[in-house]
Amino acid sequence: MQSKLDGPYRPPANGREPEKLVVFLHGVGADGNDLIGLADPLGEVLPSAGFISPNAPEPCDMAPFGYQWFSLQDRDPRALLRGVETADPVLGAFIDAQKDRFGLADGDIAILSFSQGTMTALHHAPRRAGQLAGIAAFSGALIGGEGLAAAPSRPPVLLVHGDQDPVVPFAAMGAAEQALNGAGFQVTAVARPGLGHGIDPEGLGLAARFLQSVL
Repeated sequence: MQSKLDGPYRPPANGREPEKLVVFLHGVGADGNDLIGLADPLGEVLPSAGFISPNAPEPCDMAPFGYQWFSLQDRDPRALLRGVETADPVLGAFIDAQKDRFGLADGDIAILSFSQGTMTALHHAPRRAGQLAGIAAFSGALIGGEGLAAAPSRPPVLLVHGDQDPVVPFAAMGAAEQALNGAGFQVTAVARPGLGHGIDPEGLGLAARFLQSVL
């Protein structure tokens, strides 16, 4: 596992140094280029924000290309929990490095995540000492939700999930919403009718409005 992450960066649309930052967390088997294109539409509503999309720390162990935040070969809940716990400090160090790089605070930074990136984001953000601005979380699941009661941070969360998702069950969104609400998080959960495992224009619009509100 790489201890330092790297990936594509897009500067703010206004041409200045970033006052805010959106961190994209991709899914298993992809890389930072998979989501960085979202910076174009999001930059229209967040002109002072930079966008960065790190490659996950491990080569994907289920494909000859791409990266993973942790292995999904064992889907046992205990194995998944070990996975997000292993990825947690690596993602934390990356976000801290971006804070130093751009002179930002936790509250200036939001996450937009997809699939395994959402699993990683929903585990890491509540456990940060400083509270991030928010998480726009697509097509993922909450791992280890029983630990949320003691979480030091409670950033607002937007959950978006296609109701025809064949990869991560649609029911995972309801389970995450229930656990987050129970731990005192402000949560908005939106089902996308007919959508499989992906981000559609309507969902991206929801994320844009959410990020605009929290940043």
